[in-house]
Amino acid sequence: MVITKTRDRLVDVARQLFARDGVENTTMNDIAVASKRGRRTLYTYFKSKEDIYMAVAKSELEILADKMMRVSQRNISPEEKLLQIIYTRLETIKEVVYRNGTLRADFFRDIWRVEVIRKKFDAKEILLFRSVLAEGKAKGFFDIDDVNLTATIVHYCVKGIEVPFIRGQIGPPSLPIEVRRQYVKNLVLRALGKGTV
Repeated sequence: MVITKTRDRLVDVARQLFARDGVENTTMNDIAVASKRGRRTLYTYFKSKEDIYMAVAKSELEILADKMMRVSQRNISPEEKLLQIIYTRLETIKEVVYRNGTLRADFFRDIWRVEVIRKKFDAKEILLFRSVLAEGKAKGFFDIDDVNLTATIVHYCVKGIEVPFIRGQIGPPSLPIEVRRQYVKNLVLRALGKGTV
């Protein structure tokens, strides 16, 4: 238990320093000092700054997966559940990236490095979409033939708009959020066989 708490503390301190100073400007010594642990303790858990950076990214993805799972357990219609999961995902990632301008720059520079650890998250997300889509199909909300394939397509569609969403490039800046959400809702639900809503 102490090992887990120490490791979690190091990851949390690294997350804060990366957000404040940027990954490139944070040293292993900075993390050790800020966590009130020695460098030896830090190197017991992490071989390099790259290792701790990946642990921070993995931790953020676990938090995101948990938030999405909680949405999927709400007692709401499958169509509303699906839309809330999509927005929870996009808004949470945007929040993580925008904590600090430096972190934002690091995220866009390091997106392919983070992609390596996203594989497990991606698999969990596809299963989550599959579950909600199966529920919606069973209850007559969605008219889809292949739940598995549809879940995979939804996952990649959402992943594909992640960066433009974070950068605010979906629609003109003057377009109200309610209008944006209605476009997304119409597109998603029409694709799933709901027609117009």
